[in-house]
Amino acid sequence: MRYYRPVTRTDATRSRDALTLAGGWCWFDTLEVLSRDAPPRLVPAAEAPPALRARLTAPRAPLAGMAMDAPQIMGILNVTPDSFSDGGRYLDPAGALAHARALAAGGAAILDVGGESTRPGAALVAIDDEIARTTPVIEAIRAELGIPISIDTRKAAVARAALRAGANMVNDVAGFTHDPDLAPFAAEHALPVCVMHARGTPETMQNDPRYDDVLLDVYDWLEARVAFLTALGIPRARIAVDPGIGFGKTAGHNLRLLANLSLFHGLGCPILLGASRKRFIGDLTGTPRAADRLPGSLAVAVMAMAQGVQILRVHDVAETRAARDMWQAVTFATRRQGSSSRHSRAHVIGNPD
Repeated sequence: MRYYRPVTRTDATRSRDALTLAGGWCWFDTLEVLSRDAPPRLVPAAEAPPALRARLTAPRAPLAGMAMDAPQIMGILNVTPDSFSDGGRYLDPAGALAHARALAAGGAAILDVGGESTRPGAALVAIDDEIARTTPVIEAIRAELGIPISIDTRKAAVARAALRAGANMVNDVAGFTHDPDLAPFAAEHALPVCVMHARGTPETMQNDPRYDDVLLDVYDWLEARVAFLTALGIPRARIAVDPGIGFGKTAGHNLRLLANLSLFHGLGCPILLGASRKRFIGDLTGTPRAADRLPGSLAVAVMAMAQGVQILRVHDVAETRAARDMWQAVTFATRRQGSSSRHSRAHVIGNPD
């Protein structure tokens, strides 16, 4: 089997054969051909199989109300006592709502509310406890803020309660493998979903994870899960894919995935990346405290945008928005000569064509 990774570019000057990637801000005229039995090689984009070319170039439909022709920010709101970065800070619904306000004001396009820590070693949380943590917060956000809300859960009962409370999307770190009722529930209610790759469960996922080829293995797994979801009636337009940085991966695995994120555009879905404050950033930058990993997290976010990643799931929303806006201002300066500086926000960048 051959895999085709678009070599992404954002230059204002495009080659005659350039193709726009996913209807967004990147373009490509070259593909890296990958396989399990031959060295990588570069070929012109014209050599892409027609079906793959269509997936690579088709504009992505809005997801949960977010336009996918510009990078969007998903703000993390953990209402847990033990999440790796902010556990215990937002357990109180009033504190959680205050943080939700700050995330929305800082530039989040959607909030991801989770009531179960999935850090390495975390234990399963009882369904009633997870509902008790998340439902009041979602209700409060929905009553006050006009912002989409994602429920970060592996369980259908939690998603059902979240939907009644006002959630718009399901984000499952288990890739809809933990609870067999969750994917049919999302299909029944026409909910957008994010399917994430993970090796094992949070309790065991970091116990010596191994792959034949982490990039291709994760791609194949996500492709199979997308096929499963579409067979249930969830169209690709309502599916985001997440390679699962830090979920059953070593630092080396994470780096290989990050360096090749553009491969996942071949799945025909928006890409969601959750690398914010992850442990591998701390290991590589000498920042053992999660709160000190902002610079490394921003570097990953900028690199991801340069590969066309549509959704960045982050703790530090305002800082990520500033990094995004600055990257866009520089990257697209030539295209926007003469325009007002107020037009540097994501919603006006869009397709460079």
